Amino acid sequence: MSLDEGRHRSDGRHAVVIGGASGIGAAIARAFASIGVSVTVADRNSALAQEVASDLGPLHDAAAVNVTDEASVAALLETARESHGRLDIVVNSAGITAAGAVTDLDAERFRRVVDVCLNGAFLVIKHAGRVLDEGGSIISLSSLNARQPATGMAAYGSAKAGLGMLTEIAALELAERGIRVNAIAPGLVHTPLTNPSMSVPGLEEDYLDNTPLGRPGTPEDIAEAAVYVAGASWLTGVTLDLNGGAHLKCYPDLLGHLTRAAV
Repeated sequence: MSLDEGRHRSDGRHAVVIGGASGIGAAIARAFASIGVSVTVADRNSALAQEVASDLGPLHDAAAVNVTDEASVAALLETARESHGRLDIVVNSAGITAAGAVTDLDAERFRRVVDVCLNGAFLVIKHAGRVLDEGGSIISLSSLNARQPATGMAAYGSAKAGLGMLTEIAALELAERGIRVNAIAPGLVHTPLTNPSMSVPGLEEDYLDNTPLGRPGTPEDIAEAAVYVAGASWLTGVTLDLNGGAHLKCYPDLLGHLTRAAV
């Protein structure tokens, strides 16, 4: 089914895509719409979320959400289920990062990254697990940084590593209702989150030298995987590495690149 067909046909399923206003989240929203799944595009930037939903067509809507606010997350998911009569898929692609050496990183910046990337994921999984229909799917966006250490990435890497265990525990607990809980861990993908660091001289080249397939990913690469994971009825408790093979090599010296760029 084409994207244009998906705007006007629904297979009856409904998905909420958190962080769906840009980057990977927007690509995932478009991918679900293209196969006939109606989508609620949710984001802190409600105006941009509305633009994405409007572009998808009349079957789709938008909502504001703050993943660090439990009442906001609960209201989003409860309202989506009530409005559409069911809820089948919840994707959480909200995320932020902060680079800095462990000995220099401000504690508040560390807490903020963990609050969005780990605590926020917990709140989404908690409330999705309460309202999803039987057989539903929860997908979190993790990162290569969850398994591959990188200088300067203590906050983000720690949060994403914790998300991996949270994914496995939630998969165990929700399996009796047939709800599957998985994560997708991209490597380098050009998005609003990663673009600032990619402007650092030599950093992207270093990434690609350590990526066997030799190219960055695209948001559409991740969206294709999200559609697969959402429909894979015997897949749960898995973090899918999607990084062009970068997990087979080593992570660039991010802090070194940033330090040299600042000189």
